[in-house]
Amino acid sequence: MNRHVWHGHAMKRATVLAGCTAVVLSLAGVPAQAHGHHRDPARQTLPASDGWAAQGTGTTGGAAAEAGRVFTVRTWAEFKQALAVQGTAPRIIKVKGTIDAVSEGCEAFAVPGYDFGAYLAAYAPETWGLDTDLSAEPDDSPEGLRRASAARQDQAIKANVPANTTIIGVGRDAGLKGASLQIKGVDNVIVRNLTLESPVDCFPQWDPTDGTQGNWNSEYDSAVVYGSTHVWLDHNTFTDGEHPDSAAPTYFGMLYQQHDGQLDIVRGADLVTASWNVFTEHDKTILIGNSDSESTAAGDRGHLRATFHHNLFKDLVERAPRVRFGQVDVYDNHFVAGDDYSYSFGIGKESALVAEYNAITLPAGISPAKVLKKWSDAPVTAAHNRVNGRPVDLIAVHNAEIPAETLRSGAGWTPTLRTKVDPAKAVPALVGRGAGAGKLR
Repeated sequence: MNRHVWHGHAMKRATVLAGCTAVVLSLAGVPAQAHGHHRDPARQTLPASDGWAAQGTGTTGGAAAEAGRVFTVRTWAEFKQALAVQGTAPRIIKVKGTIDAVSEGCEAFAVPGYDFGAYLAAYAPETWGLDTDLSAEPDDSPEGLRRASAARQDQAIKANVPANTTIIGVGRDAGLKGASLQIKGVDNVIVRNLTLESPVDCFPQWDPTDGTQGNWNSEYDSAVVYGSTHVWLDHNTFTDGEHPDSAAPTYFGMLYQQHDGQLDIVRGADLVTASWNVFTEHDKTILIGNSDSESTAAGDRGHLRATFHHNLFKDLVERAPRVRFGQVDVYDNHFVAGDDYSYSFGIGKESALVAEYNAITLPAGISPAKVLKKWSDAPVTAAHNRVNGRPVDLIAVHNAEIPAETLRSGAGWTPTLRTKVDPAKAVPALVGRGAGAGKLR
């Protein structure tokens, strides 16, 4: 164990002393919080009124961490050890360099007997057909061996983030590759200044019954906010990096999809702010609320409140974001569409999306009518947006060109948790200079 990273045998003593210090601070009436303008980025807190994550108690992450709960990590093992240190007292994890969660390659997760060639031979449509899924396949079948291999990857690359934690990259080249941050059932988390290269699912599942031709389905998001509150994601870059979908092969006539989402906010998660991030080179980018079903709706109604501002959404296909249930505020972002563009804002069940002061850059031949996509009947506010430098009423142009999917104007609420709102015409330059990992000031 690296003494400089873990403080050797002093760790236990430092933790005890940290607890004593916290008690002293509490008795003395001194707030154990760093101010939002603290010089050390690792101890900065979310500014007041900066999106939904500022609601109530605000978001401070690990800003008040004592010295014994500040960790500098350079490997995936060290990163997971720092997350596993017991207790919910504030902690700071500083990431140096790029940490690869799959440094040994996909082969390291495969169980004995798994063979992709055998999998393709067993479940080819001309052999298996398209009427029966693979859920009943036994453990010793190609699908069973795929499931077991997938379970090993799942265990290896998911990292559970505790409450009261700040994870921050040091310098301009810090990041996590092939990892899935699980912000699950906790409160008060900050993730900043990291390049998050999307996990590659080593063992996608073929589902013959998905659609008319079957489909490959994959797991693992770069970050999942699941039933958690007060989460701030700031100055990160979400990317497919070395494994873009354009380089993926085709099997059974369908893209061998090895990516899921970049950021999911689901299962009653609430009070999230995503600011000054770059989301790039991805298909299913951001999902807010993962199901229309009543079994999940009960926990999602009144939650899933999120703010997105000063982010760059570039060369994405869809879901930037796709929204169910939540009051979601999307302002001062720059959307730069590529040739595979499908839509940006997905209007889903009982959603209440406000999209204002955004700049949208579309290639020639792509209509502004595609920016909004109606999945369910729900009202939306879309005002003061500009497309290719000109003001455009996104709802009016959508309804004029796609009358079969008429949208209702007026989300029914007015965002108040905003810092400075910049005019849409200033957004491309501001976001271009300031968004993404390595640009934290």
